[in-house]
Amino acid sequence: MLTIDNVYRARNALKDVARRTDVIYSPKLSGVCAGEVYLKTENLQVTGSFKVRGAYYKMTKLTDEEKSRGVIACSAGNHAQGVALAAQKNGIKAVICLPDGAPISKVEATKSYGAEVCLVEGVYDDAYKKALELRDEKGYTFLHPFDDEDVVAGQGTIALEILEQLPDVDAIIVPVGGGGLISGIAYTAKTLAPNIKVYGVEAAGAASMRNSLVDHHIEELSSVATIADGIAVKRPGTLTYELCEKYVDEIVTVTDDEISAAILALMENQKLVAEGAGAVPVAAVMFNKIDLKGKKAVCLVSGGNIDVTILSRVIKRGLLMSGRNCQLTLELVDKPGQLKDVSRIIADLGGNVTEVYHQRANEGSDVNGCYLRVTLETRNFEHIEEIRNALSAHGFKLI
Repeated sequence: MLTIDNVYRARNALKDVARRTDVIYSPKLSGVCAGEVYLKTENLQVTGSFKVRGAYYKMTKLTDEEKSRGVIACSAGNHAQGVALAAQKNGIKAVICLPDGAPISKVEATKSYGAEVCLVEGVYDDAYKKALELRDEKGYTFLHPFDDEDVVAGQGTIALEILEQLPDVDAIIVPVGGGGLISGIAYTAKTLAPNIKVYGVEAAGAASMRNSLVDHHIEELSSVATIADGIAVKRPGTLTYELCEKYVDEIVTVTDDEISAAILALMENQKLVAEGAGAVPVAAVMFNKIDLKGKKAVCLVSGGNIDVTILSRVIKRGLLMSGRNCQLTLELVDKPGQLKDVSRIIADLGGNVTEVYHQRANEGSDVNGCYLRVTLETRNFEHIEEIRNALSAHGFKLI
């Protein structure tokens, strides 16, 4: 059974392995929700994610016979690195099954710790099935990424740190995939301070735990689709579902666009790099999914292992979501000075044109007609509306 003593034992086992990550104040998020918001920076943890806590502690609980057989794990990427690091430190062979869509950075990092990587077509759940097949075939010891009491206890050490760093905290906001992280945090926090609220956040395209809790039984999604690969789980764990049902106050969802905006906000405002899964608590606060007015809250930034190859796309989505970038199409009369007037109006209002595309009108339009599409850098949505209104007032037709 999961006990608070087990969480304390996990902390003792991790004292020379896992970092005690900082809790930092976020003025911007606090302003958005009219509360006091802090960030628990597990993205700065060893291996770039909280997962090393549960993985390493579980490894310490294995028998010599289990270690001698070697270990196998399945992961969306972060648990893989935790298991690989723990195996390396203990001289144990490790095989990791990863979905073939896992970020290249996570795959290469896992290999760098000496683990053997097996890429599996599909998502986390497909990698899980493959890992069980290899366990049965080769006799490896299987290390579950979330549905395990020792793994949950390891993740619960985060709550111990939060309660020491912010003794008067009112709420903890946690990413949810399979549920191991929020189970450990919710169990630990509620056991030591029952009045604390624990909120979970899932990607809208992978809301398996939320659906299960709403319908009061474990449900499996037919598919998952989200940029937050670390929480793209079709089916929550049995143990974690039971713990969430008992200890978690509410689970909300955020869209990929909202996650992208949160990743951008963390980089700009806090100088922190977060992966999609790590940014979902921040997205929930930014887009008012949880009422934190007058409350002291901690958002758990669970990981920072985002693939740099998709980072530029995420930033672009984030810019669009926050009104920092927009595209306007105007119908013009094809005569000298039109582009100059459009550029002047935008420049006078502080907009920055980054791209211009000019096209003569199609058949059925005025013979002297043309279309102008401009891409702009702007401050926010109010700034975009100000520019649109000024162009319309000047007689330009916006499409």
